[in-house]
Amino acid sequence: MPIDQNGDARIGGVSLRSLPKISLHDHLDGGVRPATIIELADAAGIEVPEHDAAALGDWFARQSDSGSLVEYLKTFDLTIAVMQTREGLTRVAREFVDDLVADGVIYAEVRWAPEQHLNGGLSLDEAVAAVQEGIEQGQDAAHAAGRDIRVGQLISAMRHTDRALEIAKLAVSWRDRGAVGFDIAGPEDGFPPSRLREAFDYLAAEFFPATVHAGEAAGVDSIRSALIDGRALRLGHGVRVAEDIETISEDGDDVQVRLGSLAQWVRDREIPLELSPSSNLQTGAIAAWGNVLADHPFDLLYQVGFAVTVNVDNRTMSRTSLTRELALLAETFDYDLADLETFQLNAAAAAFLPIEEREELIELIAEGFGD
Repeated sequence: MPIDQNGDARIGGVSLRSLPKISLHDHLDGGVRPATIIELADAAGIEVPEHDAAALGDWFARQSDSGSLVEYLKTFDLTIAVMQTREGLTRVAREFVDDLVADGVIYAEVRWAPEQHLNGGLSLDEAVAAVQEGIEQGQDAAHAAGRDIRVGQLISAMRHTDRALEIAKLAVSWRDRGAVGFDIAGPEDGFPPSRLREAFDYLAAEFFPATVHAGEAAGVDSIRSALIDGRALRLGHGVRVAEDIETISEDGDDVQVRLGSLAQWVRDREIPLELSPSSNLQTGAIAAWGNVLADHPFDLLYQVGFAVTVNVDNRTMSRTSLTRELALLAETFDYDLADLETFQLNAAAAAFLPIEEREELIELIAEGFGD
């Protein structure tokens, strides 16, 4: 399925970009426009590896194709460096929403870690306020152009620092003012959610939802800790839950599997998986199965009945969009529009919103897909 020069593709004559989409796993500091990075870096006296936007986009793509999450995360040093002021954060957030709208997204949850954006003198609260201002500017601009989108903040704590409880309290304080949930990010292997149990206990007591990065750079034990210690309602990536699935027999398209107890729990409780196909290849998250998209266990998880969702993770690093991710999956696994609609319905049902608002999203998706 060819992706045109505008990043769009078509199935049965239908533009994938025009279809309504839900984005659940989308990092703010992973979706900064290269041209904006250059402009903000020049103003702040920050060195950049390339001074042309296209060349800088190429640099991000090269640096991100290491097959290592640790190396992949180093590319964020540059994006975070230009997001240390109120003006920088607001601009990046506004443009982030603009790009979501252009991609056909009608609801998104943008995750970021305020503790990484204090070097310019902002407080945690001021940083969140700056991002919220940009989000609202983007929403207002979309509405003025006849396009509606809603974007909520997922406030993330870095799993290798000791500020998780403080960040959890920050997230709850922004409840009903833009924050819809909590997340932990950063190096997964060696930093299980159990280290942050106090923060997750607090969130549970406040009935504030959490999604947890797990099953990307670490395996089944990390997912188990996310579910038990983190009370995760969704799994950030979660792709390595497939390690707990045993193939019994395989005859063409007929595959018989046996689920381990953890995989069975995740599937039967419909705990959503925030899968990010291109990113999962770049970080080596699917190395146990191969190194091309056809090796990704996405289709296995889908066919077995997991609540799979499709996400970009980091638009800049993966040089991608939700439209592109859907096109790649459709081309690789021969999915049709009904399959792509299922992924959006799964995401709508998993959104950290009241059930009435999730039902509204479901109706919008059904309408947009022609049901």
